[in-house]
Amino acid sequence: MIDAYDVLETIKMIEEENLDIRTVTMGISLSDCASDSIEKSANKVYDKITKKAKKLVETANKIEREYGIPIINKRVSVTPIAQLASAVECEDVSLFARKLQQAADTLGIDFLGGYSALVQKGMTKGDLRLIKSIPEAISETRCVCSSVNVGSTRAGLNMDAVKLMGETVKELAYITRDNSSIGCAKLVVFANAVEDNPFMAGAFHGAGEAETVINVGVSGPGVVKAALSKAPDADITEVAEIIKKTAFKITRMGQLVNRIASERLGVASGIVDLSLAPTPAIGDSVARILEEIGLTHTGSAGTTACLAMLNDAVKKGGVMASSHVGGLSGAFIPVSEDEGMIEAVRMGALSLEKLEAMTAVCSVGIDMIAVPGDTPAEVISGLIADEAMIGIINSKTTAVRVIPAYGKTVGDEISFGGLLGSAPIMKISTESPLKFISRGGRIPAPIQSLKN
Repeated sequence: MIDAYDVLETIKMIEEENLDIRTVTMGISLSDCASDSIEKSANKVYDKITKKAKKLVETANKIEREYGIPIINKRVSVTPIAQLASAVECEDVSLFARKLQQAADTLGIDFLGGYSALVQKGMTKGDLRLIKSIPEAISETRCVCSSVNVGSTRAGLNMDAVKLMGETVKELAYITRDNSSIGCAKLVVFANAVEDNPFMAGAFHGAGEAETVINVGVSGPGVVKAALSKAPDADITEVAEIIKKTAFKITRMGQLVNRIASERLGVASGIVDLSLAPTPAIGDSVARILEEIGLTHTGSAGTTACLAMLNDAVKKGGVMASSHVGGLSGAFIPVSEDEGMIEAVRMGALSLEKLEAMTAVCSVGIDMIAVPGDTPAEVISGLIADEAMIGIINSKTTAVRVIPAYGKTVGDEISFGGLLGSAPIMKISTESPLKFISRGGRIPAPIQSLKN
């Protein structure tokens, strides 16, 4: 039974501690939209998305008003478009992206994910068509997001795809150079990508999912920090227990929204992603949680240990609150979207090398970092390869969302606005990995892949 204290506590979390539902994301299968005519296929895509998600925004807004729970984003994810690109009889498949944007405009949603390809073991003609179209497709659309999965624990790492994605990131950064290279904020390169992720830019609707499904992503770094601030003398075991209990409360709210939204929309209830997803708002920062635990600044010695404990405690608490936990689930550390991370980079406490170490124990990976615009493509590919192998060896999802900011150098800053925030330009080693990246082929899967 929920008592008056629980209600008042939740109200305080929402009003004072930035608790929110970060996203309600509807996943839609497009497997029946394939055609050899790109015009016919793209029109079927538009028709299906706008039909299935017609009431998504309206329903989410009603839930927000009725329950007083902020729902920040309403989103759609779709079947990886590379699968449809294989069937068409033309090489330029960017029409799919324009139709996705048209559907997003019609629905009034915030982001639409799934301009994606899964190439961990090799590339089909559809995959190549889609990847080659990414710079044009993403630069010409406002809220279409793209992802490419280049490796997995089961398959190893596709180095041909890694090389191609380094070049793609650089081209997209150049095309959108007049707007802080913002196109790269809508492109993520994965290892071990999951099928039910509600967060952008990496969301797509996996082959193992239902026809239509609702996935919810929760947030609440400010709530965790506030809870820890009430126990300044707690030992580390007590700290972990506080985080667990707080994560449970946050996730219960996500479970409630997931159930109500799926019932009202008449679609399957998917997962709750119990992530701590920060924003640039003061007090809504994962970095500030780490400092509340006892670090002077994020990036100091002990940061990786604190983050590992935080991530584990979030999962332990959240998994008790929902029957179906999924997505990425854990603590996100995007630099530009976390005011504490931004400050740590500005003052020199957090380096790219330390950030990479932190990604071994948190959700996702090298996320929303900006590097000098003249960083070579092979260096970007090397960063992708490093981060992908952290995920592959540790059987976890990792990703790279990096912005080579044209015209900017270390010490400068770029600003995106909104949830994407601003990013100090970070130093990256430009020692060339060109020979390694140019070898091509596939790094074999690690021995732990042989689990059968």
